[in-house]
Amino acid sequence: MDNFKFLQGNEACVEGAMLAGIQFFAGYPITPSSEIMEGLAERLPQNGGKFIQMEDEISSIAAAIGASLTGKKALTATSGPGFSLKQENLGFAIMGEVPIVVVDVQRVGPSTGLPTSPSQGDVMQAKWGTHGDHAIIALAPSSVQESLELTVKAFNLAEKYRTPVILLLDEIVGHMREKVRIPAVEEIETKDRKKPSVAPQDYEPFAADEDLVPPMASFGDGYRYHVTGLFHDETGFPHGKAEDADRLGRRLHQKIEGNRDEIVEYESWELEDAEIAVVAYGSVTRSALTAVKAAREEGIKVGLLQLKTIWPFAQEEIKELVNQVDKIIVPELNLGQLIGEVERLSNLEEQVVGINRIDGELIKPATIIEAIKEGSESNGDFR
Repeated sequence: MDNFKFLQGNEACVEGAMLAGIQFFAGYPITPSSEIMEGLAERLPQNGGKFIQMEDEISSIAAAIGASLTGKKALTATSGPGFSLKQENLGFAIMGEVPIVVVDVQRVGPSTGLPTSPSQGDVMQAKWGTHGDHAIIALAPSSVQESLELTVKAFNLAEKYRTPVILLLDEIVGHMREKVRIPAVEEIETKDRKKPSVAPQDYEPFAADEDLVPPMASFGDGYRYHVTGLFHDETGFPHGKAEDADRLGRRLHQKIEGNRDEIVEYESWELEDAEIAVVAYGSVTRSALTAVKAAREEGIKVGLLQLKTIWPFAQEEIKELVNQVDKIIVPELNLGQLIGEVERLSNLEEQVVGINRIDGELIKPATIIEAIKEGSESNGDFR
């Protein structure tokens, strides 16, 4: 029989991590993500994994990186200020091509902000929080079921592309409860990082295959190699050469941006004949879908595109919308972070409008319905 549970989004994230084969968690408690830490503190030791509460968020992601280098599937979870503290080591994991999953259950900020209220204010921090040119993968579930499914996908993408993957929940998704189907282990497709097929003395840890991803040996398995945050050649050692930096930087970028077709995930409703489109992600998708259904009942040709993958951005799908519809509405629990990506692909400045809220309250369906009806409105400040 199917296994159904009544779970929070954070609890579903724990279930997804277990299904994906998590072996290590390091973290520090912080609202509204603490249930992930609490759940894994119980579940991991029961299944042969390791759990550790670190002294802060910086050491938490550092421990996850270290565990991953030894071959373990590793996760750390946080929110708000903790996500900010993880950024330097997130950059180190990108440069060192260390697969980890970082869960950020977003809350209102900056600073302490509103710790128990929802936000989508970390969208751009997920993309550009660590310095320098780099590519990143960030996923955003809108339901408890998606929290489970996208956690599994986050691990798979991290392992396949040797990269950190960010899972952007928000407080609404993290704390609401819904019926969730827990798939059997044999139903889940899990991926593991490629292992080297050469002898230790012939191994170059950053020599990429045709897919631009190098095989990854585990520390402790007889392969000794150097990992650094400096630009380096295929041996892992830095030499300060411009050609090494250029080659590595472009490969790190292309191994993600060049695989959008596999990484980018989205869902659409009623877009076939739509003249107005709503583009939403995370918990706001729920209000957007309710609004679209209500507007359709009134005869308005409107559809919804839900972005489950935030980064890389679904630019091909947005380009199609831009050429199809007269108006695109982007509701966000921030002052407009993803809307800029939509506007960049738009033909006309007035084609894209935003609905923005930063007071810790939901964007209600009625607000989105109002924006849909005011299809000719160009001011992005709907309330």
